[in-house]
This record gives sequence, structure tokens and C-alpha cells, in this order.
Amino acid sequence: MDKPSNLLIKLSCRLFDDTIEQEKFINALIHPQPFHPCILWCRDQKSPFNVELPISWQPPFIERLSLGEKPGQHPLHDEGYYYCLDFSSVFAAMSLYAVRSPINTVLDMCAAPGGKSVFAWRALRPQLLVCNEAISKRIGMLISNLKRCQIHSSIVLNKDSSYLAESVPNSSQFVIVDAPCTGQSLLAKGGKAPGCFHPTTINKNANRQKRILANSAQLVAPQGYLTYMTCTYSIEENEQVCEWFLSKFPQFQAVEIPELVEYQSCLSRIPCYRLFPQSKLGAGAFTVLFQNTEVGKVENLDVEMLQRVGIRYKLDDT
Repeated sequence: MDKPSNLLIKLSCRLFDDTIEQEKFINALIHPQPFHPCILWCRDQKSPFNVELPISWQPPFIERLSLGEKPGQHPLHDEGYYYCLDFSSVFAAMSLYAVRSPINTVLDMCAAPGGKSVFAWRALRPQLLVCNEAISKRIGMLISNLKRCQIHSSIVLNKDSSYLAESVPNSSQFVIVDAPCTGQSLLAKGGKAPGCFHPTTINKNANRQKRILANSAQLVAPQGYLTYMTCTYSIEENEQVCEWFLSKFPQFQAVEIPELVEYQSCLSRIPCYRLFPQSKLGAGAFTVLFQNTEVGKVENLDVEMLQRVGIRYKLDDT
């Protein structure tokens, strides 16, 4: 992209009042620069890489590496010692790390390729991790990463969110919705996302996100948590989705994430957080944490049923 489109310029003006920030944001997308590689350690091991100093909110099992390091090519990667991810994904997943109470069950609604599932397993150590992916062609990638990283006590599903809402309501202590989106942040990594700024594309994604969130809300046990995150910038897919959700499901409230207070979105009074590419930490992300304030019975998660309808695999499969 040699010059910004009118739609990108319009978006920058909506996101930032300051013209300097508008220019920085646009420049980060039309002239993408490399970000530091990042890894999530699944097992303890001395790092063979040159490592950057951690920032204040960075979890201890996350490392930002020096530019030029290629962790995906190291033997420890093939052996499943760590998972490679964008630091923006770490930012988004901080909504998981903010919950300190014991979490026994986690359901990742849009799990492929598996980064948020691996983060949840590492951060929360649940007794059961349910990884659902509605798009069949992405299942192989998800299973491959779970196997490589030796993620135990997990079930992989290939179901629509509506199926789970009907089958196992009020049963999950933590539900993750890393929602399908327009993927505008791909541009900051030098990738392509055709039509990502067009209103039709944005509205189509926002409607899909609302549907997935509405179904996911049915799964959250009383006093349980639901996190919503995207890797896009449009307000319609982020703050406006949150405002819609709270209006439709008043039993939920947004929870402040103390580690991310300095990233509070200026586009909403809801405690929700944004990382932009001009920060040079990552390509960009949005994250929010909701809690179900209802008090009531937590339904037993029908594990046997999920195993029957799930995709069978073994960690020692080759």
C-alpha cells in the first residue's frame, strides 16, 4: 500500500483526535515495520534466544525476542517447548491473566490456530480446556498445535456456537471469544486484508461477532467470565459490539484489567483496551473482560457428551 485510502484516513480520524497520532497510525499500516518475535513458554527451559527486557504487564511465561531471532526454526519449537505468537495476542489475552480465582473449565469458542487456548492453559491451568473451531479447514492446524505443545485435558470440537449454547448452557467458568474480524491489523505486519475498511465488510463481521457473543453468553456459568477480543481497529467491531452486548445481556458487567489501564480505549466508558501498531509492540488488538453477575446454580459440563461429539486425537499421534 503506497498511500492511504480514503477509508483508512476516515478511520484514523475516528480513532484519534490528535493529527500526529493519525499520521503515525496510517504510516504503521502503509509502511509496516518488523515487530519483535514473541514466544509463550509451555514448559520450563532456558531460553536460547536474545531476549528483550520485559514490559510491566508481560506475563513471566512470555518472552519478546530481539529482532532477527527466528524461534519458529529452532528445534525447541518442534519439540513443543513454546508457541510463537504476535505480542498483540499477548495483550489481548491479558483479559485471561487478570482473573486470579481458580478456573476449572475454559471454553475457547473460536480456537484455531490455538494461541489463546495455549495461553489459557498456561495461565489458568484449568482441569478441562474445550477448544472449538467452527471452520473445518482450520481444525487440523489447531490439533497440530495442541499436540505439539502437549496440551493435556483438552477436547477439540467443530461446532457452531449455537450448538454449544443449546447443549452445555451455564456450565463454563471462562469462555473465550477471539472473534473472526476484518483483520485490519494484518496490514501492520505486511499482510493483506482485502476490503477490510469497507463498511459492508465491517458490518458483516460485526453482525457475526454479535451472534457468536450472544451464543457464548449462554455458556457462561453464574459468576463466570467471558472475554471478547479482536485483531482489528474498527469501532463497529470493538466498542460498539461491547455496548450492544451489555444492552442485550445486562447480567454481565465489564471488569477492569488493572495491568492495561494505560491502554483504556478513549472511545468508550466501558473498561476495554486497545493496542495500536504505532506503539511498536505489536500489530494491534482489542480486548475486554465481562463477568456474569448472576448468582445461581452452575450446570455440570457434560464432558462425556463433548467427548462423543469431539474430534479424537492423542498427544502421541504422529
